[in-house]
Amino acid sequence: MSKNLSQISQDLVKEKLESYWPNFDLVAFALYDTSNVYLFNHPKFKQHNKFQTLQRDYQFNGCTLILYEGYPTAIVDLELYDDYEGLYSIFVHELFHGFQYLKGESRFPDEIIGLTYPLLKENVELRNRERAILFDAMLEDDLMKKKQYLNTFISLREKRAANMDNYITYENLVETIEGPAWYVELKAYSEKSTIEHKLIIKKYGQHLIDKFESTLDIRKSCYSSGLVMCLLLDDFLPDWKEGFWDKPETLYDLIKQNSDNIGKIRDVEISAETEKVINFVKQKRNCSLESFEQQNGIHLFIEGEIKAISFDPMNIVPLEDRLLHKNFIKVRINNKDYLIKQPVIAHCKDGFRNITTLHLILQKNPIENIDSLTIEGIGVINGSYKKQENGYTIICE
Repeated sequence: MSKNLSQISQDLVKEKLESYWPNFDLVAFALYDTSNVYLFNHPKFKQHNKFQTLQRDYQFNGCTLILYEGYPTAIVDLELYDDYEGLYSIFVHELFHGFQYLKGESRFPDEIIGLTYPLLKENVELRNRERAILFDAMLEDDLMKKKQYLNTFISLREKRAANMDNYITYENLVETIEGPAWYVELKAYSEKSTIEHKLIIKKYGQHLIDKFESTLDIRKSCYSSGLVMCLLLDDFLPDWKEGFWDKPETLYDLIKQNSDNIGKIRDVEISAETEKVINFVKQKRNCSLESFEQQNGIHLFIEGEIKAISFDPMNIVPLEDRLLHKNFIKVRINNKDYLIKQPVIAHCKDGFRNITTLHLILQKNPIENIDSLTIEGIGVINGSYKKQENGYTIICE
């Protein structure tokens, strides 16, 4: 532990980060374990020693960027990393998201569009083809061949955009937010690792060519395509990072502006593998929801006019008019906000913010009142309710 703390404090400095990205500004950062948080570079905790030890609380979960005491703070769970290069590189990744915050990055996607992303055969076919082309372009050393791959990639994406413009815009924006964070992570990992750089690039690029996972999780799959676009921009537009924060263009826009001889794709033949991919995704999503519904516990159904206020877009399984929120959801019921910090299925109507029913599974029975239920960890929900064999239904009016 003390070795990691000492080494991280020496490595995560502005001078080092600027070798990954121009003028990379450092926000606060923290490692944490089951009990403690070790906080660095936070303006509210200025002191002579290099970090502040705090007791861990609910804010420190996962590896992400949070606003701790009102200031952007990159956090990393020590339990998740056995090797220093992995720990160091994920810190650089999350610190880059802090850097984006400081620079006022505004090219964020509409996550609702991501939740409604359709599972269409032609799009799946073309998308997996373009990802394979990106993988080939990434590994190609000959710049002429690399350029040909790039032109083919653009042809494929333009074909998809003709029928799915809003969804392609969503992909372009996720790539622009997450791709550069993966890009600096790769640079940091390569610097600390003893593995050959080309093998590290290939390792990171493997996400591009997993057709099943990339179709199952569209948002996450955009991270690797964004990373590869950054690497290709290094080849064809070396100064692309200069003024990056002042540009409205996405990474794809920059790639497209610096390409030529883009052909048109007309007829698209759907492969047997694409059929398998689509069936895999449908079955996987269906299994996730069925697994939740079959759990033991007290099943609580909340019915009425419910509005979704916030949620974690990276941990949602969509299936037709239902969403499994695996992490949390904040909702508004009867003009009162509730934070539900557990898995829940939301039945939706006319958009995913308009919920007709919430399905939760409780470990303890709610407290029954005359015209409400008191639910541990959630609060009091007003309405008429009925008790059933395996739980409750409450109707909020």
